[in-house]
Amino acid sequence: MKQILIIPDKNNLKGCTELVEKYGLGYEYNDFFIPDILDDYSKTEALISTYKKQGLPSYTTVHGAFFDVVPFSVDSRIRDISKLRIEQSIDAAKMIGAKAVVFHTNYNPFLKSEDYVKTWLETNTSFWKEILEKNPMINIYLENTFEFNPIILEELSRNLSDYANYGVCFDYAHAALSQVNVEEWAKRLGQYIKHVHINDNDGISDLHLAWGKGKLDRFKFYECYEKYMKGASVLIETSSHENKINSLKKLEQEGFFK
Repeated sequence: MKQILIIPDKNNLKGCTELVEKYGLGYEYNDFFIPDILDDYSKTEALISTYKKQGLPSYTTVHGAFFDVVPFSVDSRIRDISKLRIEQSIDAAKMIGAKAVVFHTNYNPFLKSEDYVKTWLETNTSFWKEILEKNPMINIYLENTFEFNPIILEELSRNLSDYANYGVCFDYAHAALSQVNVEEWAKRLGQYIKHVHINDNDGISDLHLAWGKGKLDRFKFYECYEKYMKGASVLIETSSHENKINSLKKLEQEGFFK
């Protein structure tokens, strides 16, 4: 059975709980990347308490910090604060009992110099090895974000593949907006993909529309999922309650899950 997740809305936890119970869903928390929450332990505790009072699904993940997070920066101070944000996100995930934390690669595809690519790959390999070794009981997933193609993430994943708690979070919408067809992405990264983000868009911008409300090829996704990433958990990455309901209905109607 596929593990499908939604983003919980702390202002409508009752509605989210109803969807969880109806469809057997999990949660991916989208609160623990906000700097004001990460820097205030009382806010983190209060938020976790709010979720726990409503009841937590059996399977949950956390989207980690990504605003200006550049652990591969040449500036040591930026590296330090990036590491802090990443560690804070992981700590929050442990507090709420999440199985995994998703982080962006934040790779800049417009910087094509050999030195940038080499430094990015070496620095990220070293950095994420340290994080993975320090947190063996929680999965760390790196998400394709701005990349034009899957090559750099494939190389990084190959370097980190010895760690059982490492995986790729494959964002289908991001890949669909790149310069490479989505099946090539899925084929190149498939052996590393443990988690997936889906939503829809107009083929131009990353709009996080309800599944089926844009122009993305949904049936190509279903094909690629079964062929290259079967077993990966899937987040419906859209925020409004209506979008969640419409996405779940579309996925069910088209046979992706029962």
